[in-house]
Amino acid sequence: MKLLLILLMTMFSPVEARDMKNFVKPNAADLQKKLNSIQYNVTQKEGTEPPFKNEYWDNHEDGIYVDIVSGEPLFSSKDKYDSGTGWPSFSKPLVQENIVTKKDRKLFFAVRTEVRSKHADSHLGHVFEDGPKPTGLRYCMNSASMRFIPVSKLESEGYGEFVALFKNDERKPDSTTVRSEQYETVYLAGGCFWGMEEIIRQIKGVKETVVGYTGGNVKNPNYEMMTTGTTGHAETVKVVFDPAVLSFEELLGYYFRMHDPTTKNRQGNDVGTQYRSSIFYLTEAQKVTAEKVKAQVDKSGKWKAPLQTEIVKASEFYNAEDYHQDYLQKHPQGYTCHFLRD
Repeated sequence: MKLLLILLMTMFSPVEARDMKNFVKPNAADLQKKLNSIQYNVTQKEGTEPPFKNEYWDNHEDGIYVDIVSGEPLFSSKDKYDSGTGWPSFSKPLVQENIVTKKDRKLFFAVRTEVRSKHADSHLGHVFEDGPKPTGLRYCMNSASMRFIPVSKLESEGYGEFVALFKNDERKPDSTTVRSEQYETVYLAGGCFWGMEEIIRQIKGVKETVVGYTGGNVKNPNYEMMTTGTTGHAETVKVVFDPAVLSFEELLGYYFRMHDPTTKNRQGNDVGTQYRSSIFYLTEAQKVTAEKVKAQVDKSGKWKAPLQTEIVKASEFYNAEDYHQDYLQKHPQGYTCHFLRD
């Protein structure tokens, strides 16, 4: 009943449905010619593709997903998130009218809610009640049921009505959301920002954390660009803290314990300049403190090799995509190589 109520609440979509009145579903023989074996098995035989070995589970590009048979719009990248399941997951449909749900009793131990496209009647996947807020839903879809259309091709492929959804999505330099003069901000890099943020957010005196990219020379970087290691940016956590509760020196004490500062351009399994150890300071006082704390840690013998941490004046900071923010809060079993050492 809860799932039914949520589905009804999301039916009133502000996006227009694509005109499908002239669509006629091809017969089985034609579909077998048009689709590959996996696409045909999934869409026409209710099959399931393997997790983590499908086309879109880790796709982070902006655009929309349409039915592989009919082209009817189904989902948007703006509602896609990493569910950790290995299949592309969405919190809601792009056009609710193109989605049909029905009870699936194929598993003897559970009743699931199947998701199908309205016009092509393609099997898409299932919807579950363990998704992120505000819908609380996880549309767990098969990549084989869909075709992805990037924003750059929406107009040329006849989906121009959806371009407006992405018009104001450019990454801009971040402006601090905490507006109190009593707080300080610093940018800390030390490997994958998921694990660092999760530790830093729990330190008493920290008021805000945001993960993003800084230290490079490419404007408006995104995660796909970052994976190439050619932007010059590092995965970074913006830390806003109250120096009356937590001094900058104390914060850096945590920083040098939560990652290995002796490995150059690497943390755990993550290798590349984007995973370097760097302190991006905003004031000369922060620079002086950072240099002092680094020297103290270097001489302490806690680490058996010289520290590789850079101390660099901060440049423009760009917020990372929403799915990276508070990642380990959303996915407690997610990947991290960070922990506080004694």
